Amino acid sequence: MSLKFSFVIPVYNRPEEIRELFQSLVKLEYNKPYEIVLVEDGSERSSENIVEEFKDRLQINYISKANTGPGDSRNYGMQKASGNYFILVDSDCILPPKYLLHVESALNEDYADCFGGPDTSDQSFTNLQR
Repeated sequence: MSLKFSFVIPVYNRPEEIRELFQSLVKLEYNKPYEIVLVEDGSERSSENIVEEFKDRLQINYISKANTGPGDSRNYGMQKASGNYFILVDSDCILPPKYLLHVESALNEDYADCFGGPDTSDQSFTNLQR
């Protein structure tokens, strides 16, 4: 099966975190197409400027809608996504450069409809962020 990944990211009032997440996505060591579906969930502090800053380096589908919470926003984002495998991440995630290489390799070896795992925190995170 050929995988096309869609990152689905709900965000509410956290443009700074989106910038950090996008910075990590730009550094991914992955040469196949993937998309980012960013669902702005009724934020008063929009991430639209951040999307503009990265749109030349990342394939971003930016959707703004009324606030209905992160779960509903994830579901909405999956409905709008074009990929055939969804990766749900929160706005405060920072992904390691080989993330998609490892995910693709694991799925090709032993496919799963869904997976999850423990979080780790970046060394730069404050105790509050952890």
